[in-house]
Amino acid sequence: MTRKKLILCAALLLLIVAATVPALLFLYKGRNDTTPFQEKVKLLQEYALADWVYQELGDAPAGEAGNVVFLSVSDGTSRASVYTGTGVTLDEAWLSAVNKADSALKKKKINPKWVKADVIYSSETVQTQELFQIIGSYRHEFFRYGVSFDENFQTALLEAELNGAKIYDYENGGINRETLNRYLKALKRSTLKQFPLSCTLFQCAGWICDEDNTVYELSASGLDYGRRKVDILDADYAKDLILNASNFLVNQVKEDGSFIYGIYPRFDEEIDNYNIVRHASSLWSLICRYRLSPDQALAEKINQTIDYMLTQIIYDPNGRAYLYEKKDDEIKLGGCGLAVVALTEYMEVFDDNRYKDVCCALGEGILSLFDQASGEYYHVLNGDFSQKEAFRTVYYDGEATFALCRLYGLTKNKVWLDAAQSAVEHFIQADYTQYKDHWVAYSMNEITKYIPDNMDYYAFALENAQVNLEEIKNRDTTYHTYLELLMATFEIYDRMVENGGLAAGFDLEAFLNTIYTRADRQLNGYFYPEYAMYMDNPERILNTFMVRHDGYRVRIDDVQHNIGGYYLYYMNYDKLVAYGMLDTVGK
Repeated sequence: MTRKKLILCAALLLLIVAATVPALLFLYKGRNDTTPFQEKVKLLQEYALADWVYQELGDAPAGEAGNVVFLSVSDGTSRASVYTGTGVTLDEAWLSAVNKADSALKKKKINPKWVKADVIYSSETVQTQELFQIIGSYRHEFFRYGVSFDENFQTALLEAELNGAKIYDYENGGINRETLNRYLKALKRSTLKQFPLSCTLFQCAGWICDEDNTVYELSASGLDYGRRKVDILDADYAKDLILNASNFLVNQVKEDGSFIYGIYPRFDEEIDNYNIVRHASSLWSLICRYRLSPDQALAEKINQTIDYMLTQIIYDPNGRAYLYEKKDDEIKLGGCGLAVVALTEYMEVFDDNRYKDVCCALGEGILSLFDQASGEYYHVLNGDFSQKEAFRTVYYDGEATFALCRLYGLTKNKVWLDAAQSAVEHFIQADYTQYKDHWVAYSMNEITKYIPDNMDYYAFALENAQVNLEEIKNRDTTYHTYLELLMATFEIYDRMVENGGLAAGFDLEAFLNTIYTRADRQLNGYFYPEYAMYMDNPERILNTFMVRHDGYRVRIDDVQHNIGGYYLYYMNYDKLVAYGMLDTVGK
């Protein structure tokens, strides 16, 4: 080989080495680099090891274990791994947890999206059998204590782990040892051959560092336990909730225009069911979202879901239309009503009357199930239009009446309004306030747009909220339809005031306070990262709404009702503030 060729080969080899070594170093570094984790931990440390935390904790908040720190780490695609550190001092416990997490992350080679720090501030020892009885007395997923099965907290699990992995057994009262051991085994921790005679219950102060390296303090007690603190739930905050949750709904639309009906997120299980009534109401939410933030891709999804719904509409020999539930071979009054609500919303938002005829045909279907003289509805037909069930749920009455009012708004044909008035008279005579029905509130809100001078309507609509106000305010679950009821009633109240009406005996301050309380309470059903990270597939259900007491269920109607309440809250926020809502907060 000539000297020239040798020089060329050597130069080529150097180029290859120069190109390869940095790449190899990068890969090596990427495999073991926990810098993102350390950055988040450093930010969390400023909060978790602040002076006031030391003062609040005292000397040994975890008993013999002294101080205990938990670090939960998730990359967003899988359930969080939790690392426990103990120590005589909080600093020692913190360092222990950080070192354990850092060592594990080097092996797992994951990029942490969220890191959450929990510090025990309260603990107590209870007999295990007593603990089982306590758990059995709670609403599902509402026992908000962590448990350690030993005094040194080597078998300690956070409340979020115990509920998130279905280890607490509310049905049978106790702890499912098989599920517990499966969970411990996955964490490469010692399993329990049997339960000890006593356990330690505990609660934590917590903070989470998100993907943007922003730290949020978490509530340390009450129904908000483990959820970020929100300074003020204003219009912008509500709008973000609406947009995020409706994005989830959009992502559930399948190619045929139907939705993925729901998910049990603890183990990422889809709900094998469908309900065309809930399809229609979820479609309504998407259209409301479009009103807030027009988007061509969203419009296409809306059209897909409408097209699917139209394929589920059937006609009787007289040309009357009904929304048909194929799997049950039945026609539900409420489905016909909500189909009209969704389609009239579409025509208003898109300024397009293409669905006017089908809406009127659906209206005729509703009237075929209505007794004008009594104001009562028949609820369910068979698929061949024969009668099946006179009463199914009170919600159908409000849904149908809401639709009749919408049809009057669309056509100005008094047939629809006369029928709606007859239904409302029945609501009043039969005292529908006893049902705390949001659809009744929606229908009263709609009818007072067209009959703004009937004071009996206003009195009934306000009473529907007033007589139920204490129960609504104090409800422990998120009960998403309550905010809808309250906000529809607020619009009615505002309309009454604009028309010179007086609300004798109506406690406006308590009403406004309850609106804010419920808007805040519903955040407990929002899948913030601090909740989602303990589910099997966090990113799938992130930033949407769930029902905690049904296995964190995420179903399209759960999302729709939450969107509905926050949508009206957002639209009316300035008026709420003008009436003095923020002055009532904390009372």
